[in-house]
Amino acid sequence: MSSYEVILSEDAEADLQEYIDYILFDCQAPLTALRHYEAFFNVLYSLRHKPESRIIQIGKFFLRYGTNVRRFNYKKMTIIYTVHGAVVYIHRILASKLITDI
Repeated sequence: MSSYEVILSEDAEADLQEYIDYILFDCQAPLTALRHYEAFFNVLYSLRHKPESRIIQIGKFFLRYGTNVRRFNYKKMTIIYTVHGAVVYIHRILASKLITDI
């Protein structure tokens, strides 16, 4: 079984940090923030195996990230990524409700 390298864009890193900060500071739940942080990295690194198994997204919203864009939903968040050779490139991590066309 081949393994892919997972790389987060600066935007994806900022998105994840904003999400964790919201839980940590706005909700004042440090333990929950830590659990979500760990769970998110487990989900992101699960994309090392069979990342191309997700359906290619063709909606206008996704076209800004290029062709062959895929999504992975986790809880109420959407992970938007593309696969380039042996690299899974995470473009964004957004609240699913922000996706305007599916």
